[in-house]
Amino acid sequence: MQTELCSRTRTVIIGPDEPFVMIGERINPTGRKKLGALMAAGDFSLVRQDALAQIAAGASVLDVNAGYPLGNEALMLAEAVCVIERAADIPLCLDSANPDALAAALAVYSGKALVNSVTAEEERLERILPLARKYGAAVIGLAHDESGISDDPRQRCVAACRIFERAADHGIPPGDLVIDPLCMSVATDARAALITLETMRLIREELGVNMCLGASNISFGLPDRRAVSAAFLPMAMADGLTCAIADVTHPSIRQAVWAAELLLGQDQYASRWIAHFRESQQPAAELTPVG
Repeated sequence: MQTELCSRTRTVIIGPDEPFVMIGERINPTGRKKLGALMAAGDFSLVRQDALAQIAAGASVLDVNAGYPLGNEALMLAEAVCVIERAADIPLCLDSANPDALAAALAVYSGKALVNSVTAEEERLERILPLARKYGAAVIGLAHDESGISDDPRQRCVAACRIFERAADHGIPPGDLVIDPLCMSVATDARAALITLETMRLIREELGVNMCLGASNISFGLPDRRAVSAAFLPMAMADGLTCAIADVTHPSIRQAVWAAELLLGQDQYASRWIAHFRESQQPAAELTPVG
């Protein structure tokens, strides 16, 4: 199963036989009041800076979120998309729970986006899936429904199957659906990672679709969070994870992904591992803006 995303001229393919896709998480005002305040004031310089830094660090796709309570989310998300497109040519993941904001961003985006996200709740399905179909976007489906996030992997899989079926009803092909099996923090539930991994195994067996996680969720509330997230990613990759929203600017995250690809037999002759090592030995090159 392959999921294809594209910008103006660049295509990224998510799939089990493709390099793992790292989706940069940093363009998100949640927990970053300065970023939100700047965006609300019409200053997108930090958005541009974060975009270029994440691309330089190895992001293949950028997650873009404009959920700031003191701003107009639809206007901010659309403008962020335009600013990033002027700065660099990279596929985008449009991250919002607001259908109006997603519609505004999809209308100005010059490629095939990844919409983040829809749940198995009927109201959400009927608002988000038609948008994805209209603009030809792929969509992330969160494995929960009206009853909330279950601790039972089978119930999460049931929710994922419901999203899969409803997506098909709306004419969205299986390749354009990426399931998020959901990970909660191990700080509040010691079994959280195990529940997620079991959910992934069930989804891989039942649906065979690509899967994505917000990698940092697993370590929420803990010290040294990136170390925990970096340890979790290879475990998830072994159970079928093909992309993740993560802080790609941190070396431990990048190295964990690249090492996992190597150990899982996805890096023939260690060519990518060696190439990444050689790149790390070179002076950082300045990214040339588009336009």
